[in-house]
Amino acid sequence: MLSNMSEKTAAETASTRRWFTLATVALAQLMVVLDATVVNIALPAAQADLGFSNGDRQWVVTAYSLAFGSLLLLGGRVSDLIGRKRAFIIGLIGFAAASALGGAADSFGTLVAARALQGVFGALLAPTALAVLTTTFTIPKERARAFGVFGAIAGAGGAVGLLLGGYLTQDYSWRWNLYINVFFAIIAVIGAIIFVPALGKRVGERPKLDIPGTLLVSAALFSLVYGFSNAETNGWGDFWTWGMLVASGILFVAFVLWQQRAKHPLLPLPIVLNRNRGASYLSVFVAGSGMFAVFLFLTYYLQTSLGFSPITTGLSFLPMIACLVLAAQLSTNIFVPRFGPKVLVPTGMVMASIALAWMTQLDLASTYAANILPPLMLMGLAMGTIMPASIQTATLGVDRQYAGVASAMVNTSQQVGGSISTALLNTLVATAVTNFIASNIAGATTPAEQAAVAAQAAVNGYHVAYWCASAFFFAGAIMAALLYKRKASIQATLHAAHASAEQHRENDRASDAAGAPATA
Repeated sequence: MLSNMSEKTAAETASTRRWFTLATVALAQLMVVLDATVVNIALPAAQADLGFSNGDRQWVVTAYSLAFGSLLLLGGRVSDLIGRKRAFIIGLIGFAAASALGGAADSFGTLVAARALQGVFGALLAPTALAVLTTTFTIPKERARAFGVFGAIAGAGGAVGLLLGGYLTQDYSWRWNLYINVFFAIIAVIGAIIFVPALGKRVGERPKLDIPGTLLVSAALFSLVYGFSNAETNGWGDFWTWGMLVASGILFVAFVLWQQRAKHPLLPLPIVLNRNRGASYLSVFVAGSGMFAVFLFLTYYLQTSLGFSPITTGLSFLPMIACLVLAAQLSTNIFVPRFGPKVLVPTGMVMASIALAWMTQLDLASTYAANILPPLMLMGLAMGTIMPASIQTATLGVDRQYAGVASAMVNTSQQVGGSISTALLNTLVATAVTNFIASNIAGATTPAEQAAVAAQAAVNGYHVAYWCASAFFFAGAIMAALLYKRKASIQATLHAAHASAEQHRENDRASDAAGAPATA
């Protein structure tokens, strides 16, 4: 009897520890996700302070996205090889140091270098955080709750960044948009030391890093992100745009061919060729692409068309965040177990498509409560339905030795989706604005009339972005409905993963008894 009570107490302690692990991982994920948008709000103030040109301004954003996007798969694999706890703490400390360097920057070059370093350590931190979650939560019910929280953060982090960036820039200094990461990281490091388990014992030969595969995929991702970033600023006719995109395609083909023959592949192809995981990566790609239409163009619309301040703009997104968190919890705890991602993800995609189509009705006379709030809330419900189900399924059934690289694919999908949509939608919006002004400026004879034409042209351009993103989500709904397997197969995989995790724990205890060498 005493033995049973002792086992029950130990189980309760382990369960409590897991939730503190979730809090630690969630804080680290929030830090990485919001940093992609928080600096955008601070950029004008940083430019005025450091005196760099409009042409150079893009590199503050691009330096981060290039390093982050191109090194994600490497970061995920490194966390598998050196141990997730160790990689998690290294990523946190490095990200904090890079943030402090950026906050103290006295020149444009230092700021760009700091942002690139943030991207490097973010590429280690982001997949490691998700891998820690994947290997910590194996009980189906707990896993659903944990991934509900994580999915909500993944979807809402950009909006939180807008709110936090507006507040810090307006009331303090643009530098605090970077310094704030140091405080987040300190709390997360303490939490990681105490609560994040050093999972796994490795017996036998340590797997080696796939150097050729790493070089090929990192170069491919760098070329892809750079090509689309260059298209945003220099157009699709520029040599570096199509040259880098062609190079990216060639490098990706070479990477896939190499992975088929590599002894220790960086990304074992069965991870992405599994129908459910492949559908999840594509769903995260679509969601990441479509969300940029909301954050980027709705932010422009609120500030430039309606005259909202940075803080008011950030506050305007709060109802969307609330709906996203609500939907994430409902979907993971009630709807995903009952219906599975084959129903939930397409449903969320259709909701997002409707929300974006609704936003095409916004004009210069629109009001927040009557015209902006309803589609914004619907968008929050949509993302809360898509993200947790997609992320949970994307890492389901993966052997824990590949949890890091499988998690990295989630972040890579979201990052690449955002880069592609930003370039494509910005180009389409710019073309629409130019065409509208060319067609209507002749009748505007006074400066006031010309300003009115320019204002209406901007709104028409945003409409183009919303329609395109709406169509993208609708196509994503069809894709998800066709690719995802039925719910029963998901449940079988989930229970098999839990059984596998329990077997790993038994093996770990046996290894401990035998004195096997531990990994971090």
